[in-house]
Amino acid sequence: MHRQNKFSTRCYVPTAHGAASDKPAGVVALSCFELRRQGLVGRIVLCDMYGTRMPAVRDTVRRKIGEVYDGLDTTLECFPEDHVEAEPTAYLRAMSSMSPGDAAVIFVPDDLHAAVAEAAAAHRLHVLLAKPAVKTLGEHRRLAAVVAQAGVLACVEFHKRFDPMYADARLRAAQLGPFSHFAAHMAQPKQQLDTFRAWAGLRSDISYYLNSHHIDIHNWIVGGAARPEWVMAAAATGVAEQKLGRPCEDTISLMVQWRNGADGSSGSALYTASWATPKGDCHTQQGFHYMGRAGELRVDQAHRGFTGATDEGGYASYNPLYMRYTPDSRRRFAGQAGYGFVSIARFLEAAAGLNGGRTRLEELRAEGELALLSDTAIVTAILHAGRMSLDHGAAVRISYGSDSYTESAETGKGCGGIMRGQAAWREPVAVEVMGAPGSGQKVNEGG
Repeated sequence: MHRQNKFSTRCYVPTAHGAASDKPAGVVALSCFELRRQGLVGRIVLCDMYGTRMPAVRDTVRRKIGEVYDGLDTTLECFPEDHVEAEPTAYLRAMSSMSPGDAAVIFVPDDLHAAVAEAAAAHRLHVLLAKPAVKTLGEHRRLAAVVAQAGVLACVEFHKRFDPMYADARLRAAQLGPFSHFAAHMAQPKQQLDTFRAWAGLRSDISYYLNSHHIDIHNWIVGGAARPEWVMAAAATGVAEQKLGRPCEDTISLMVQWRNGADGSSGSALYTASWATPKGDCHTQQGFHYMGRAGELRVDQAHRGFTGATDEGGYASYNPLYMRYTPDSRRRFAGQAGYGFVSIARFLEAAAGLNGGRTRLEELRAEGELALLSDTAIVTAILHAGRMSLDHGAAVRISYGSDSYTESAETGKGCGGIMRGQAAWREPVAVEVMGAPGSGQKVNEGG
């Protein structure tokens, strides 16, 4: 956000060619406007592909943010200009208008993440990527190399890390012995297929969109103590294909075999994501179950004990722990403690700290709170392997730089606790289809 972190750019799905945000007032722009009020953010650049829709975007910002909250400066500089019908590379002009040490917050379709993020890093901009970081392990490894050469901060916006219950569960899990089992679910109503009609089943899938959350949480919990070794995926179809008129999965489940490094024992995981449910009491039904050998944890992130009902909307479960959209008594934004806001703020604060010499990348990695791109390759490997498993109808193996595991005092403290000796053991280098029974098929997609 400038040299002390005073710029930001946001790239996002073009709603005129897709659909509007599924959040009441969004998250990224609202958070940046509030951080501008606090003095952390200065100039805000909004970049899209279609300039002709920028007036409508600014009108939406005015109605949903400017007229709802007092004290927020919602000024935006837009790329491309309003008269430009389409400019696919407008983000390059936007980045050229910024200075090294500024920040790029990138929310675009999954298949564009790698190219846009690489360009941002090449411009020496700190990068915050919407999840999933990228779609393939090869893309992840190439992007990580570009980021390392540029010396900038690159993180994935895994906001669930900042949910106080999830964060507490991670710390409690460290006391429950070796990893045994993890099961997670995330399900959203079929209206999401309209929201994401532009790319659903074409450029990405529901596993990339939703399973990415809990795969990261699981990976964050086990840290350097365990790694995934093979993935088998299964899917349900019917709803999306009828709604969209093309092949598209309704629900995707990834079954993953994990391996504990200390004793070689196995652990299992099941990650399920869907966008084919009926409309319910909350937008996302979600939670996870973690089992260690000495105990277990269950978190229901959908139901926080806060419910209500209206004539118009019916019964609902509320979660202001994520984003509190209700203004305070002075009509000011009051969601600074929400983990959606905190996720954006912590990244920008870290970027400002790097610019000002108050912190170093090694320190941020050791803290393990932010999802650094360099520590999330396993998440990408699982998602990539899941897609390959669906496409080839077979299990997919994840290969690593080393099979040599060394115990350390830091092992198991989460991604921030990965020591040098564990790096190769936990660094995925390729995903390989092992072949359907009797087929002899092998497909390698490494980095």
